Amino acid sequence: TLREEEKELLPGFHQFEWQPALKNVSTSCSVGIINGLSGWTSSVDDSPADTITRRFRYDVALVSALKDLEEDIMEGLRECGMEDSACTSGFSVMIKESCDGMGDVSEKHGGGPVIPEKAVRFSFTIMSVSVLADGQEEEVTLFREPKPNSELSCKPLCLMFVDESDHETLTAILWPIVAERNAMKNTRLILSIGGLLRSFRFHFRGTGYDEKMVREMEGLQASGSTYVCTLCDTGLTKTPQNMGLHSVTRQPGENLGRFEIWKTNPFPSFADELRDRVKRVSAKPFMETHPTLDALHCDIGNATEFYKIFQDEIGEVYQKVNPSREERRSWRAALDKQLRKTMKLKPVMRMNGNYARRLMTQEAVEVVCELVPSEERREALRELMRLYLQMKPVWRATCPAKECPDQLCRYSFNSQRFADLLSSAFKYRYNGKITNYLHKTLAHVPEIIERDGSIGAWASEGNESANKLFRRFRKM
Repeated sequence: TLREEEKELLPGFHQFEWQPALKNVSTSCSVGIINGLSGWTSSVDDSPADTITRRFRYDVALVSALKDLEEDIMEGLRECGMEDSACTSGFSVMIKESCDGMGDVSEKHGGGPVIPEKAVRFSFTIMSVSVLADGQEEEVTLFREPKPNSELSCKPLCLMFVDESDHETLTAILWPIVAERNAMKNTRLILSIGGLLRSFRFHFRGTGYDEKMVREMEGLQASGSTYVCTLCDTGLTKTPQNMGLHSVTRQPGENLGRFEIWKTNPFPSFADELRDRVKRVSAKPFMETHPTLDALHCDIGNATEFYKIFQDEIGEVYQKVNPSREERRSWRAALDKQLRKTMKLKPVMRMNGNYARRLMTQEAVEVVCELVPSEERREALRELMRLYLQMKPVWRATCPAKECPDQLCRYSFNSQRFADLLSSAFKYRYNGKITNYLHKTLAHVPEIIERDGSIGAWASEGNESANKLFRRFRKM
């Protein structure tokens, strides 16, 4: 009985069709788990190719996810008082895509095939289903995912044992997914929901990527490059004077054009000039991402920075020239000891979401201030954290306009104050440079929220939490 039940829940059970049919994709509906490299020749480097990756066909997986929501969609129709039989077309589905590399997933003592010890997972979440009924002006939302960042709403599409830095293998495996996704953009799905055939259009937004993955997919230079931002063309040298608001200048598809210029150099320019002209593009973009900022990694990136500021303040770097390695080490030890003693925060090798959440609190600042000698510096630290905590809910909330309207209104003001504080009290650290995520936090948040309505809802968190499940299943 369980097996039969399970078949209905996994992709490959329901019948559907596309109008017009998908380009280069087979029309059979009963396709379950497939080898992600099917169609490629048998060997990729050193690993036996049929062990590297498994995936669902994208359209089949979407159908299965929609059928899971069948009751919610019907309920949405009833609540809006729409005549069930009147609404058979005009449905649109908003999809969030996430993709994340995982570090060490080695079998501690397994005798399995030789595969890279790293994995990449690609998944999607149905964010909302809306309908534009015949003769209506306004779209009506029938379903909105209440927990967009839970691993329960995040459907795995493709699992692969690949190092996310191995651009060639990663692109080889994701190409078919990109192709299927592009094919689905221009056609409609015909699927039975509530006993009637209805037609759906899909809109894809790749937002669940950390900055490393965005740069990888969009063909941008790595994050240590002088172009600190994946949203605008800010270079390191220009930042401090205008840490405040910028506009998001990157358009989807723009990087492809820049790559062409980079490749062909049509106006023969010297290397530096060419680099400046194509603004940080240096490889072929292979998957479009939605220009936004990832709330989870923003949190982590900024916490890393605050952790360093705390160390600098303990060592009074603002009045020293070049502190030695030993001195720096002792400040870090003091900070870790203090946080462990008073907040039970164990030091971590790499900053993670949970540590970041606990470190970025007024409580943590008070604890750190006990180690900071000068009262003036303590005030500066408290003010810095106070402003940060005013800004954070805005890009963390699933719906900022409802959850924190006041902080949303004051965001630009707060971010300006924050930038001013960095360039005055913390000038020793931010003179002429700023970290990638601080720049995004200060410069781009209001504009992205105005465009998308939220940043927090589109984060990579669901995919990241599902990584834990993957590790667990792999162990078993």
